[in-house]
Amino acid sequence: QVQLQESGPGLVKPSQTLSLTCTVSGASITTNYHAWSWIRQPPGKGLEWMGVIDYDGKSYYSPSLKSRTSISRDTTKNQFSLQLSSATPEDTAVYYCNVVTNMATFWGQGTQVTVSS
Repeated sequence: QVQLQESGPGLVKPSQTLSLTCTVSGASITTNYHAWSWIRQPPGKGLEWMGVIDYDGKSYYSPSLKSRTSISRDTTKNQFSLQLSSATPEDTAVYYCNVVTNMATFWGQGTQVTVSS
């Protein structure tokens, strides 16, 4: 059973960088064929995939967010992180981290981030 927990500021000012961390337990983020993603859900809208970092450290991003998004990892802490630059109120959402393995998909509980002055 893989457990994921998102953490970070719940309030971000416009134009600032939104930064979140996902802490993982129950599996190593370097485990073969595990893909670690960030997904968000704005109020009243569906889920939006933002990007992924693979078990080998390679990152891939949604084309619509690629210019503002960076996903990195800290293997010593078994964490991976999201940075979204130039935040706007449209980035207000519940942010989730998840992992897709060859057996199942596991999700964090999500964290609300509001972009407002």
